[in-house]
Amino acid sequence: MSAPGTPATARVPFWMRSLPPLDTTRLTHDIDRDVVIVGGGLTGLWTAHYLLEADRTLSIAMLEATRIGHGASGRNGGWLSNLIPGHESKLTSRYGEPAVRRFRDAVRGSVDESISVAEALGIDADIVKGGTLSLAFRPAQARRQREKVERSAKAHPEDSLQLLGAAAVRERLNVAGVLSGVFNPHAARIHPGKLVHGLAASLIRRGVQIYEHSPVEYFEPGVAVTAAGRAEATWIVRATEGFTTALQGGNREFLSMNSSVMITRPQSDAFWSDLGWSGQELLSDAAHDYVYGQRTADGRIAIGGRGVPYRFGNGFDLEQSTPASTLRTLTRALETMFPGIDSTPDDSWSGVLGVPRDWNARVTVDQRSRMIAAGGYVGHGVAATNLAGRTIADLVTETSSGLPDLPWVGHRSRSWEPEPLRWIGARSIYLGYRLADRSEARSASASTSRFAALSNLVSGRP
Repeated sequence: MSAPGTPATARVPFWMRSLPPLDTTRLTHDIDRDVVIVGGGLTGLWTAHYLLEADRTLSIAMLEATRIGHGASGRNGGWLSNLIPGHESKLTSRYGEPAVRRFRDAVRGSVDESISVAEALGIDADIVKGGTLSLAFRPAQARRQREKVERSAKAHPEDSLQLLGAAAVRERLNVAGVLSGVFNPHAARIHPGKLVHGLAASLIRRGVQIYEHSPVEYFEPGVAVTAAGRAEATWIVRATEGFTTALQGGNREFLSMNSSVMITRPQSDAFWSDLGWSGQELLSDAAHDYVYGQRTADGRIAIGGRGVPYRFGNGFDLEQSTPASTLRTLTRALETMFPGIDSTPDDSWSGVLGVPRDWNARVTVDQRSRMIAAGGYVGHGVAATNLAGRTIADLVTETSSGLPDLPWVGHRSRSWEPEPLRWIGARSIYLGYRLADRSEARSASASTSRFAALSNLVSGRP
């Protein structure tokens, strides 16, 4: 989902630019359906898929402000992972350990579920389940990794996290300066554009009408109102993620966080022969202001990071371009980790994700307005959107699967602070993380910087 008013000419990112057009139209008149989904990203697409799996007689329409996948679903780093979209300790204190364990299990199961559905639908999304590899380059980072693996072994042995020494990391990935790594097997690389496009094409073949360039201006009970017509339904599903803040009354519901990605040109055979990375693991570092990446199926490296994470008033760069300072930061990270890389960007882009005040995603049901809403995935939404789609479908069809009993269903977060407090806080938080990384880079100490501890306290970040 994109912000109301986002121009149709906004540039298309790498993941989406080579895909053929979909058979969609604009909304030009009033419609009446069983379910109307607002937002053409993965939450909405998965919801429509599972609704049809449950009841093929349902009439479903989807309204998207610009193009399918134009938001975070088509702009992410291609991580299909088992990371829960929430703050585990806060959820545990509120709902109890058994409920949170079921939530964790459900998100982990969504990785394989997403892969299975893609295979069943014939969607070739360059999926490789190679896990994730988090790298430590500083003593403080290495200590945090050891402590994370120790905690996981006690509380969640099913996560199967493996602590790797420098030599073991280099057997997988000949990266410069690494001290240690953590391998998590429960993740897969994907091409997000191909997944989004494949799901949308499948829905169209099954009778779902997708209306692109049809932004919703406001909601009434059982109605999504656009400039061209009213979309009435028994249920409205709001799947607008970071762009929720552009809707009427939504400005303080989420913090609209910007994340940026750049992708290189294809690297040479000699480069890959020296580097390795044959396991196709998803890659991140253990910094506070971290980067994340993948080796693509056609031999490129895509790398992402926060860059300029927040704009005053939950503002959007309508072109969703990458600031020059962010591009320089991502390029430096590539050149530091991979000496000899051709770091020339082939493309770069930004996307908007939703962050609730307590960093916990949610699925909510409002019987009065006949609306179900999902979002606030804090950057961990690729697998979580699949779980949200299944959950919403069960709520609509009143299926007793147990998913509507998970602790994120009905969860409420307090609102974000008004401006300018929100802007000051967000900018201060990420300044603190960057200062923490600089401090840890200059020190031989294994202690985490106090700057990071202060930023975590202010942000409520896990």
